[in-house]
Amino acid sequence: MAKAKTLFTTALIASLAGVAAAQVAPKAVQPAPRPKAAASKTAVAPTRSTKPAATTAATASTAKATTAQAAPATSQPGERKTTAALNLPDTVTVFGRPIPAVVKASAIVNGEVITQTDIDQRLALLAISNDTPIPKDEEERLRVQVLRNLIDETLQIQAAEAAEIKVAPIDIDRTVARVAQGVKRSPAELATYLKQNGSSISSIRRQIQGEIAWQRLQRQKIESQISVGDDEVKAVIDRLNASKGTQEYRVGEIYLSSTPANQAQVAQAAQQIIGALQQGASFAGYARQYSEASTAAVGGDLGWVKPEQLPDQLASVLRQMGPGQLSQAIAVPGGYSIIAVQDTRKVLTADPRNAVLSLKQLSISFPKGTTAAAAEPTLQRFAAAAQNIGGCGGADKTAAEFKGEVVQSDGVKLRDLPAALQEMMLPMQVGQATRPFGSIGEGVRVLVICGRDEEQSANAPNPDAVFAQLQEERVNLRARRYLRDLRRDAVIDYR
Repeated sequence: MAKAKTLFTTALIASLAGVAAAQVAPKAVQPAPRPKAAASKTAVAPTRSTKPAATTAATASTAKATTAQAAPATSQPGERKTTAALNLPDTVTVFGRPIPAVVKASAIVNGEVITQTDIDQRLALLAISNDTPIPKDEEERLRVQVLRNLIDETLQIQAAEAAEIKVAPIDIDRTVARVAQGVKRSPAELATYLKQNGSSISSIRRQIQGEIAWQRLQRQKIESQISVGDDEVKAVIDRLNASKGTQEYRVGEIYLSSTPANQAQVAQAAQQIIGALQQGASFAGYARQYSEASTAAVGGDLGWVKPEQLPDQLASVLRQMGPGQLSQAIAVPGGYSIIAVQDTRKVLTADPRNAVLSLKQLSISFPKGTTAAAAEPTLQRFAAAAQNIGGCGGADKTAAEFKGEVVQSDGVKLRDLPAALQEMMLPMQVGQATRPFGSIGEGVRVLVICGRDEEQSANAPNPDAVFAQLQEERVNLRARRYLRDLRRDAVIDYR
């Protein structure tokens, strides 16, 4: 039952990420390098989008005034102080009673209520996505983050409605159906499952509504004002051709903004996220809920990037990472980043892991309770037989000798296999078998390569794809500024 639940939640994460990708992100294209960040590198261009908590107006009561000494300045020598325009005094006199960051974790956003139930259900959805309960000591911090996300979501929906952009219930129904189909359930069964686990179908529907509304608003308000010249497309293609053979990384990122005042708390939160990810939590799930970058909606996916496209702090770490590896918290201007490498490849070069294989799998099993020592002689004979299997023609004979099973599978991409098997099978030729793998309890197996079709050549840069990616990056930049303005102008009352 636990295994089935894990499979379900994994599929749910993938389905939700697919929804966001379909509604928010551009279609996958032949990778074009993202425009490099400006010299200041204040963020990862063009994917960084910090989400500060919305500003609220608080009425000061006539209570005893308190005086606090300003914290020491943390700016580097020669660096412009970010508070200079505010002309703040060195000694600050604070009036009124202390106000917690969130009183009851609920808010009224331009007259629209975000309830405690809304937050509870979205928090439960996070727990479902990560297939683990929310730790008690993490719950309050996560409530604050979830509330921030819900405030942004509400502002996006309100902005779309003000522009007379409607998201019809049928549009949401179709997306819910796709999510349910992704986890092999009907919408009604998905709703029941969510309710049983403390969330609700309405929470997912609201999230979908926000993503569709924001994407349509971007098309109407922003995309029509974006232009990309032919000379810019040509410059990108020239850079791609010049960088042929260089290493690219498929990177996921979780970005947490910080200030000098809360830097220690954010660093601690980053370590807690890393701990959860190392225990098997979903990177995409955590990115969707915690990351304050614009890529949060697509599970933190930065796409294919080269190290030099990222800030130096990230680039130096990325160059030392391989597929499947997770970084520690990396201090960057404005906060902390956690990056994960999903895959690597060489630009415009055929990738041997794109080879399509025809395989035979031989598996042998052991009686329940068999010890490792008792199984060792059989395993040694099985390993020796695999080394001299004589191609796929000898697979059935070997299976019969060990009373094993044979499964034929064609059209298997090498890159879709587990990383350990990829590394083992990259240099293997047709007719060879892997070393035995698996476990005594669940069975030991080998894979025999019956056929191998290598990728002939990598595709040349596609001008239309490059144009689309440049346009999308500029839309994202304008969208971040637009959301910033919505937050700044919002009337938000925390309750």
